[in-house]
Amino acid sequence: MAAKVKVSPQFKRLCMQFGKILGGESEVDAGPVCFVMRMTNLRETILGRRTRSPLVQMQMFSFESLDKSGRALCLGETAVHQNQVNRLISNLRKRGIKVTALHNHWLNENPRLMYMHWEAIDNPVAFARKTKESIAFLG
Repeated sequence: MAAKVKVSPQFKRLCMQFGKILGGESEVDAGPVCFVMRMTNLRETILGRRTRSPLVQMQMFSFESLDKSGRALCLGETAVHQNQVNRLISNLRKRGIKVTALHNHWLNENPRLMYMHWEAIDNPVAFARKTKESIAFLG
């Protein structure tokens, strides 16, 4: 049985704030890692069938390795329609966030979906706000 990781009340509060800013459900996993998920409202079909699967609809954000200065490894991921890719990349980059991957997950989806990943070493609250501003146009 794995030992339970002791998580400070400050980390838990920061995780709750991170989730609230991003509009998702937050949880603290072993590490500790703050993990936030929220569902999008993408209207997609794959192979001609409507999908509401979390594998398609989920946005995910996290932070971990919080240092004494309050900065952490912060990560984000979302699905976007192909025609939204350039705008999201520009939004993230102008806020100092590195886009690290852009790829598809599915074949024969409609409209075409791409999955984007991003990262920064930042204050988690600042990262959450920058991410929220960057993805706001996605609806």
